Amino acid sequence: MLLTNLPCNFAYFVYFDESMGSLQSDESALAEVGQRLARRRIELGMTQAELAEHAGVGKRTLERLEHGDSTQLTNYVRILRSLELLEAWIEVHPQPGPSPMALLREQKREKKRVRKSARGEQDEPWTWGDES
Repeated sequence: MLLTNLPCNFAYFVYFDESMGSLQSDESALAEVGQRLARRRIELGMTQAELAEHAGVGKRTLERLEHGDSTQLTNYVRILRSLELLEAWIEVHPQPGPSPMALLREQKREKKRVRKSARGEQDEPWTWGDES
């Protein structure tokens, strides 16, 4: 299933094909990520050496990542940036919203009703009435 109407390159992160099987294990998820990165590199017409140099990582690091081995997050971000996928990757990870407690506190601050003064709007200050 491929989602449409998404930002450019976003589909690299949301495409799921039933033939992929389950991504329950770390190994299968890393292997899928590596395959997608290799596919994108090839689409851009880059060799592993060219991409590694452009990203500022070692060629062996890129080879390991494409093979499905883990790498440092910094290296992954550099490679995504060079493959023009970093913005799409960031879009997949939404900003965290306010905590439930913060939402409750905000609700308490909101006015629930508006009260008018019982004595109405008076230009003169209130007095006891026995003063003349």
